[in-house]
Amino acid sequence: MPDNEEPMIIAGSISELPFNKYKRWQWWFLVALSMFFLIVGQSAAVILGRFYYDQGGNSKWMATLVQTVAFPVLYIPFFIIPSPSEAPTSSVSPSIKILALIYFVLGVLIAADNMMYSIGLLYLSASTYSLICASQLAFNAVFSYFINSQKFTILIVNSAVVLSLSASLLAVNEDKERPSDVSKGKYIIGFLCTLGASAIYSLLLSLMQLSFEKVLKRETFSVVLEMQIYTSLVATCASTIGLFASGEWSTLHGEMEGFHTGGVAYVLTLVWTAVAWQVCSVGVVGLIFLVSSLYSNVISTVSLAVTPIASVIVFHDNMNGVKIISMLLALWGFASYIYQNYLDDSRARSAQAVAPKSNNDSSC
Repeated sequence: MPDNEEPMIIAGSISELPFNKYKRWQWWFLVALSMFFLIVGQSAAVILGRFYYDQGGNSKWMATLVQTVAFPVLYIPFFIIPSPSEAPTSSVSPSIKILALIYFVLGVLIAADNMMYSIGLLYLSASTYSLICASQLAFNAVFSYFINSQKFTILIVNSAVVLSLSASLLAVNEDKERPSDVSKGKYIIGFLCTLGASAIYSLLLSLMQLSFEKVLKRETFSVVLEMQIYTSLVATCASTIGLFASGEWSTLHGEMEGFHTGGVAYVLTLVWTAVAWQVCSVGVVGLIFLVSSLYSNVISTVSLAVTPIASVIVFHDNMNGVKIISMLLALWGFASYIYQNYLDDSRARSAQAVAPKSNNDSSC
């Protein structure tokens, strides 16, 4: 992987390998398709997760497990879509022990992150939960600066500040945003867990990007998929252990029988939640391969404009003035971040266009 000074900008410009492998329209089509999978998958998973709780589901570990348990779905694109052939390199492949350690640490972090998200969704409305998740862009800016050497720009700073204000509005407005059956203490726990989960998610993406650069030293489609598959396997094992160790497994039968819309709906809700999260993962993998792992964080926040609206339609969530202002601020922060990535993209394309000309001139 090239350094920051090379044409590939880590936090959101065009990855040199995929850009060279596809025509421009093909590249944009694949990026748009990946964005669609990510946005639809994530939005559907959040709505279904909130539906699970609303209909009588109460197992936080089950809600955590379904976020990764369907990871075998990722084997479909792994075997169907071949990776571009790579030029031989002199770099030594990392040992099995190093890879296992990376996958284990990241997998455990993913399981902890998913548990915090599950607690947040349990105590918050779907719309409030989604808007707080937008704060991950602010955390993304901080972690990418310290871990991935991403430079701060005025647009990045603006995005971080505006998104922080967006989340703060929901925090100070908790009396009106808190669901009627949730106490003030549980609301605060849900708010802090969702905020903490957003921070961990941003940290995870930065650590994944660092792993690709410093350890794996390549970012092909198959390598990115392997990262997703093996870390999800570890997270699934950790969540399964948590489900049995906590004793929640013994309550699942009664939970299914007491599900308001019936046992079949209970099973289908969990199955489709798991599938939705993996559809989201396919989108994440596509964006990591085509652009960068950090850029996928930016695109995932588009759901903040989709999920609150969908939650108003499905759950009749209260969309008051404060929440609307919070959503507009979040969209402003997102737009600032996207524009910065557009500028990085333009600079990367210019650098790639100038490089061949310079080589031709020097050979004359």
